[in-house]
Amino acid sequence: MAEKEEVKLLGIWASPFSRRIEMALKLKGIPYDYVEEILEHKSPLLLALNPIHKKVPVLVHNGKTILESQVILEYIDETWKQSPILPQDPYERSKARFLAKLVDEQIITAGFVSMARADEKGREALAEQTRELIMNLEKELVGKDFFGGKSVGFLDLVAGSMIPFCLERGWEGIGLKVITEEKFPEYSRWVKNLEKVEAVKDCIPPREKHVEHMNYMGERIRSA
Repeated sequence: MAEKEEVKLLGIWASPFSRRIEMALKLKGIPYDYVEEILEHKSPLLLALNPIHKKVPVLVHNGKTILESQVILEYIDETWKQSPILPQDPYERSKARFLAKLVDEQIITAGFVSMARADEKGREALAEQTRELIMNLEKELVGKDFFGGKSVGFLDLVAGSMIPFCLERGWEGIGLKVITEEKFPEYSRWVKNLEKVEAVKDCIPPREKHVEHMNYMGERIRSA
């Protein structure tokens, strides 16, 4: 009988970066132990496993530590081959990686970090910049159920965990409507599709609690 694999995830309930890892593990049916970290009181285990960034998520697999959420997603996909999340075609794979980088770098910066520091006029300008960035995703979704085609893939996990199930809660907290169904029909349809996928639905943070958390995170950015 094969030994039980050690799969442990250190995360924070409200973090899109750790939530997307949970989604991937659930999609692939991989049993794992979850360790909840506290933002202001990071555990000695987290600091020992990720001494450089001191951040979640951290995946531990049979004693090996894997860091950074997109790197972890690729590791999971290469280690457990069932239900692949990265596109098999090299061009589609490169496009998914490029757009995932857009989400985790440009969209989060314009749509939350810079927005938290801006005044009302600045927020409107940043909201428009964020819309322009998200329009790249809107175009990519035409004729598809998911970015991954008929099933949830790499970009669905990255963009889904970040935009509808995180940033939109931040915008709700400051009374800003960045995305409308009229302007983003493909995106809106995609979010509804995501919410029907059990592995995704199980990992969506509770809305009201999350809106409060995003308000808190905005305050932290402003006071930094």
